[in-house]
Amino acid sequence: MSSLSEKPKPFTHAERVQTGVPGLDDVLGGGLPGGRLYLLHGTPGVGKTTLALQFLLEGVKKREQVLYITLSETREEILQVASSHGWTLDGVALYELSSVEQTLRLEEPNHLYATSDVELEETMRVLLSEVDRVRPRRVVFDSLSEIRLLAQTAMRFRRQVLSLKQFFTGRGATVLLLDDMTAEQDGLLLQSLAHGVLFLNQTASPYGADRRTLRVVKLRGTSYRTGRHDVVIRTGGIRVFPRLVAAEHRSSFGAEAMSTGITELDHLLGGGLDRGAATLLMGPAGTGKSAVAMQLACAAASRGEHVAMFLFEERLGTFQARAASMNLPVARYVDEGLIQIRQIDPAEVPPDEFTHLVRVAVERGKAKLLVVDSISGYFMAMPERHSITLQLHELLSYAGDQGVAAVLTLAQTGFVGNMQSPVDMSYLADTVVLFRYFEAGGRVRKALSVVKKRSGGHEDTIRELGFGSEGIQVGRPLTGFRGILTGVPMDEREASDSRRGAPQDDDL
Repeated sequence: MSSLSEKPKPFTHAERVQTGVPGLDDVLGGGLPGGRLYLLHGTPGVGKTTLALQFLLEGVKKREQVLYITLSETREEILQVASSHGWTLDGVALYELSSVEQTLRLEEPNHLYATSDVELEETMRVLLSEVDRVRPRRVVFDSLSEIRLLAQTAMRFRRQVLSLKQFFTGRGATVLLLDDMTAEQDGLLLQSLAHGVLFLNQTASPYGADRRTLRVVKLRGTSYRTGRHDVVIRTGGIRVFPRLVAAEHRSSFGAEAMSTGITELDHLLGGGLDRGAATLLMGPAGTGKSAVAMQLACAAASRGEHVAMFLFEERLGTFQARAASMNLPVARYVDEGLIQIRQIDPAEVPPDEFTHLVRVAVERGKAKLLVVDSISGYFMAMPERHSITLQLHELLSYAGDQGVAAVLTLAQTGFVGNMQSPVDMSYLADTVVLFRYFEAGGRVRKALSVVKKRSGGHEDTIRELGFGSEGIQVGRPLTGFRGILTGVPMDEREASDSRRGAPQDDDL
């Protein structure tokens, strides 16, 4: 750590300052350009103080002098925030407004100028004297609302912020100015003066946790990841989950078919699942979509491939019990580390965090098969439902570029007749497998068929699907019926007799 008598060396233009916030440096393109002044704004409670503390603690780790100037909160409140995350502020110079007021009371009052003018000027003089004393590499001003109150007019406030920017020029410090947006008219004014602007937002959800997002409004002289990125605040601090851009993860892989472990199902799919392709299992509840997804996962694990399964609806215990009842060794493969199952609560996990979990499973866990059960649950995790197709398109494109086969289940409403989907995902999938109930011989039976496959051929037949203690059975093509997909099929012989016995036009 440099001595107090040394003047910090200025940052070079290319040097980046790490923020200490997981995911944020990725959004910023490597960190904040050093030696500049930045604005971090958002409404109260969105996480500005937490982010600022992480920024300073990262400096402490790098043995830098850091300074936190708090104008809106007391020292005890700042220490309490740090304690809630398990942090100690050892190494952080903390200076609060009460210290400024105490210093000003000791000085002789000046009656020649307006009280507000003197108070603002003297307050800033004391604060900047503290900066000169500490000579920090990182500084946080929390918050600008107090300076705005002292300034009283927009012109004086702008002049003061500009003076603050000029003061830090050449001093080698990276400065975060926190603003709680109490004066909307000053927003663009501040943004024009700052080298970069970060905006934290909090949106109330009709049910579940509030959704927090971060957006980089501007960052001069460097590229960064635009758009909104999900943010969570948990014990240990704030975390940013960058928006997935599939084009940044292009790779090549060999095309091949992955066996499902069931010969008849392989025939139906034209050889099996295609590596790097997305397969949608679609049908009403209870037709066997999740069971077939289990079978596909076990088949991949039996070849020594890693599988990542994300459950949005079914509880983990129920899922494993159902697998055991069909003699599918899911539990064994979980113990061996070949299948990883994670239960997702859509009310608590934002979409970008889910995307992050998928990336971790693919890039660190080496998963070659991704199972999402179901897309309906993923759909419910999206506050802006019109965005789901865009996010899902990026997720499937990313998985495909990594050579990962994706299997998605989608529950349709209804049991027989015309089915309705809560969201149309069929055009995003490379292969669509349709599941149906049908009634025949006084029994409710199940059937499946492949209605779409982009690469290669596939059977155009409809096969019966059965479940039991021996596992999943896929029967021969159902050639004796027509109208199976409607749920009320007719025996072909009866249909033929009916056509022959129908009156012709000449008989009328």
